[in-house]
Amino acid sequence: MLGDQIKSIRLANKMSQVELARRLEISKQTVSNWENNIIKPSIETLKKICRVFSCSSDYLLELDDDKKIHLETEDLSLEQLAHIRQIVAELSSLIKTNKQMIE
Repeated sequence: MLGDQIKSIRLANKMSQVELARRLEISKQTVSNWENNIIKPSIETLKKICRVFSCSSDYLLELDDDKKIHLETEDLSLEQLAHIRQIVAELSSLIKTNKQMIE
């Protein structure tokens, strides 16, 4: 459910309900109501949540299990983007290596 997805991604980002509410300019109680599946955010608020967590609305709505994140990169140089890609590739490789060692 949407509330469960919001809570999950909020916790994964080590963010409190208060912090999320502040960033969205809403009350903490509203965030709590979403996470308890009492109410649902508006479409405009859903867009803001996606921007805060750099995720797609499809992911939050469980239409897509893709956990890819989307980063704002317009202010970065090509060299900076290449460096970010390299870090992600190295991290992915490290994770795969660790999984193989455990198995």
